Amino acid sequence: MSDIEKVKKLREATGAGFKDCNLAIKESNGDLDKAIEILRVKGISKASKKMSRDAKEGVVVISGDENKKSVIEVNCETDFVAKNDDFINFVKELSDLNNQKNSNLNELKSEKMKNGKTVDDNLIALIAKIGEKITIGKAKTIENFEGINNYYLHTIVKDNVAKLAVMVSLETKDNSDLVKNFSKQLSMHIAASNPLALESSAIDQSIIDKEQELVTEELKNSGKPDDIAKKISLGKMNKFKEENALLTQAWVMEPKKKVKDVLEELSIADLKIREFYRIKIGE
Repeated sequence: MSDIEKVKKLREATGAGFKDCNLAIKESNGDLDKAIEILRVKGISKASKKMSRDAKEGVVVISGDENKKSVIEVNCETDFVAKNDDFINFVKELSDLNNQKNSNLNELKSEKMKNGKTVDDNLIALIAKIGEKITIGKAKTIENFEGINNYYLHTIVKDNVAKLAVMVSLETKDNSDLVKNFSKQLSMHIAASNPLALESSAIDQSIIDKEQELVTEELKNSGKPDDIAKKISLGKMNKFKEENALLTQAWVMEPKKKVKDVLEELSIADLKIREFYRIKIGE
């Protein structure tokens, strides 16, 4: 096999440029395996330099079936790369593996992909090839064998790849179209309304404390008497909790109703919202 043919094979195997492949073939004295290793080492070097940059773009990807669904976030630097075919192919395969691993990112990174290389190695190679910082972000798996799981994708890039994803899990033995339709609508509601928790009591205390600080600061210089300021503060905090807890949010399809009202109107005794998860690129 001539050196030109080896360079061509090396390019097909690694996706690296002609110049890099040509130098690697010369450095390895024509040994293809050694040349691949040389490019991998150089790729790691290139990748490490890029990892100090910001990666605020990217996609979220959902995989799974009716019983178990998973979402994973993969970030990059530009929206252009988020639509790149190599990037999309990587994140779609990664998403399937993530669902198998129940969103255990430590296990996922050492899992082998279709080409026989680990997720970490493929990530490094992709960074070297594309020339941008790429990172694996948050991941979540929802599993429910005795109810209904559904999802919603917003700003779809391709297939199951998007900019915003919501997963919802309902607890019920009712498998009717009515419940399935509600689960889809609920997913869309969550995408639009971004609730912090199912109920106000479940909102993270650090978020409550931060909001209380802001309200207190706002009222400090209002000139109102302390007793009036306290009442206003209490009212603002109650409103904040109501607007950020899913069950007490105004239903986006019919704002005069709360989510809990819509749930009750379905008149399905065992129907409960088990859990939900919302993830959006840039948030």
